[in-house]
Amino acid sequence: MNRGHAAGATSRRLALVILPLLLTVTGCTSGAADDPAPRRAGAERPSPFRDCSTLSTPAAAASPGSATTTTGSPRATAPATPGATAPAGTTAPAADGKALPELTLACFTGGAPVALRDVAGPVVINVWASWCPPCQKELPAFQRLSERAAGQLQVLGVNSRDTRSAAQSTGEDIGIRFPILVDQGEALQRELKRNFFPMTIFVGADGRIRHIDASGALDDAQLATLVRQHLGLTVPA
Repeated sequence: MNRGHAAGATSRRLALVILPLLLTVTGCTSGAADDPAPRRAGAERPSPFRDCSTLSTPAAAASPGSATTTTGSPRATAPATPGATAPAGTTAPAADGKALPELTLACFTGGAPVALRDVAGPVVINVWASWCPPCQKELPAFQRLSERAAGQLQVLGVNSRDTRSAAQSTGEDIGIRFPILVDQGEALQRELKRNFFPMTIFVGADGRIRHIDASGALDDAQLATLVRQHLGLTVPA
């Protein structure tokens, strides 16, 4: 009996020593699993679009042979009825060489707001929204134009009547890299008195509007033709 009693006492003493060690090890492991690295409040995934810092810088002079100036009469225009999207085959009325409206819009990527009249021409401005099927259809052509015409003109997007998350998802899915301004109040469309989606504005090197197109989704060939007719530039294939 004395021997058993002594053995039991020894076991209890070992348990008292070992148990705190086990609890210490278990607590560290549990704490690491339950306390992941905190996420920064309001963190957002990086924007796919380019920042707007270079918009006021004129396009670099094209190397010899990279651009050809052409002349020709602008495509005939027909009045369009205001609406969410322009009827197929219609074109907004001629712009009559007016300057861009005196508007300042936020850049999608942040930074200083951009005054439209400070954007160096020639520039092609595409007004779009993620919920507009023709907009999504033509956006890849504008991305290709921005790549093919680099050094000759700028391509600028204006995201209107949209949500930031939807616009960003569209940019990621399509692979848009040119700068995007945000105009959720449709100020640009109101100033131009043209309520169309999509809508494309062709602005000359002098900062004046040469043409506004609302004929529906544009493809590469149509964009190249419009750039040649209204900006006098031939975009490389």
